[in-house]
Amino acid sequence: MEMEARGGGGRWYAGGMSTADNIKGLLLALSSSLFIGASFIIKKKGLKKAASSSSSSSALRAGVGGYSYLYEPLWWVGMITMVVGEVANFAAYAFAPAILVTPLGALSIIISAILAHFMLREKLHIFGILGCILCVVGSTTIVLHAPAEREIESVTEVWDLATEPAFMFYVSVVLAMVAILVCRFVPLYGQTHVMVYIGVCSLVGSISVMSVKALGIALKLTFCGTNQLIYPQTWAFTLVVLSCIVTQMNYLNKALDTFNTAVVSPIYYTMFTSLTILASVIMFKDWDRQNPTQIVTEACGFVTILSGTFLLHKTKDMADGLSTSSSFRLPTSSSFRFSKQTDEECEGIPLRSSESFRSPP
Repeated sequence: MEMEARGGGGRWYAGGMSTADNIKGLLLALSSSLFIGASFIIKKKGLKKAASSSSSSSALRAGVGGYSYLYEPLWWVGMITMVVGEVANFAAYAFAPAILVTPLGALSIIISAILAHFMLREKLHIFGILGCILCVVGSTTIVLHAPAEREIESVTEVWDLATEPAFMFYVSVVLAMVAILVCRFVPLYGQTHVMVYIGVCSLVGSISVMSVKALGIALKLTFCGTNQLIYPQTWAFTLVVLSCIVTQMNYLNKALDTFNTAVVSPIYYTMFTSLTILASVIMFKDWDRQNPTQIVTEACGFVTILSGTFLLHKTKDMADGLSTSSSFRLPTSSSFRFSKQTDEECEGIPLRSSESFRSPP
């Protein structure tokens, strides 16, 4: 049942799945995850095909700064699929709070992991399946205890929230961290540490989601008869969205071309969701209408997601058929050398040396 309360400079509505807008947002978010999960695999196959068809140096590959994939039709199919998913996700933010929409991205992890298992031969063992289940359980917990949603009546209200000192400080910290990662860590560790590329995507993504929500609200109000296109704030948010998306796509392509898809997807999801929830809490003050029990429950749900992602990451190199006792042994140097030799064929090891980026003869 919908509940309204005054205070804090706006109106608030109780969270949950009873309102029509929340149901619309839920369905849009679910469909978005399906498209985005499939797009990871299609784009990865396009990147691999572009790399295998190139007779030039490895500099043409996305993982080392090249753009040869732009000539590959399969990559564009994946890109279009991702755009469809992002459009659905964009619409979802206009109807439901970010803390309700964003965790549902866990479904894209399952889709991409399953498709990678069958289409890319990136093996998903029992611990990977358990990690996916943990991600879904944590996401469901957060969704069922989503905080109250503030009703925004004008894009200028969102602008006022975005220009408050707390959120401006957050944006400043994010921009500083992105600059450090791009200028310092990407050249040195981009090819060997998965967190570098994904860190840039996630940090920029947290700002893009807030701008997407603002732009989505503006378009929703415009379609309902209250024109928001006359406000310069609408176009400012549009510029931020476009800039962030271009940056995210660039570094996400590098991550997908360099590391195992089954590792990129969950880590990206976890970091992106964490920072998005943090940004939403700072900007929209999502937890102002929640009691401590709800907050603790959501925190437990998020820890569950982190646990699932950690499990996926730490057991990514386990081979099928290993016994329980041998499954947790550290790989020997000889097994690591063999893994590097077969990596270009089966994409089984996500962290690779620069030698593995050479195009096949």
